[in-house]
Amino acid sequence: MFHTHFSVVADWFQVATEVNVAACEADKIPILRRCSGGGTVLQGPGCLNYSLILKIEENGLLASITAANRFIMERNREAIQGECRMQNAECRIEIRGCTDLALVTRHSSLVTALKFSGNAQRRKKQFLLFHGTYLLNFDLPLIDKFLRMPSKEPDYREGRAHKAFLTNLDLRAEAVKRALREAWGAMEPLEVIPSDAIASLARDKYVTKEWNFKF
Repeated sequence: MFHTHFSVVADWFQVATEVNVAACEADKIPILRRCSGGGTVLQGPGCLNYSLILKIEENGLLASITAANRFIMERNREAIQGECRMQNAECRIEIRGCTDLALVTRHSSLVTALKFSGNAQRRKKQFLLFHGTYLLNFDLPLIDKFLRMPSKEPDYREGRAHKAFLTNLDLRAEAVKRALREAWGAMEPLEVIPSDAIASLARDKYVTKEWNFKF
């Protein structure tokens, strides 16, 4: 099953602007709103999701939204760049927009940037959540089926349709997981997963209509 996640949705009309609601309802795909910023995404098999929870130090590298974006995205870029070059020495990955990663090719004066990762953050007083998705071997035509063109887009998109703007990274999920674990020193598995608390939060808040269509 595929899931369409929202950031901020002002009203039902905006949902209909971003999403092909009829197609989602026909295929029983839930429309959900996430707690961080960012645009609308379609998720399912072939997507790899990750989350970072980092402590905010006063005057540190994460002290502002912009600084945190720059620091985290550059570390992620370096991690994925290294993994890609093991497969293809010509591979070039760049940060585009605020929190996108794109596969960039150059032929003479022509530069093409294809997005394969979108990311977002949510900040609290002492900690931040930074999370995102990597397209590895996703069924990309489904995006055109379930999502409309975004109401806001980064300059580098240049009005391209989903199929002309997005690409799969074509790396194994385990390779990407390993690269991110090493980049962030996340080598120890979580021993106790708060499954009951997660289920409760989902049931009482994050799957409710009051949350997903709050605005």
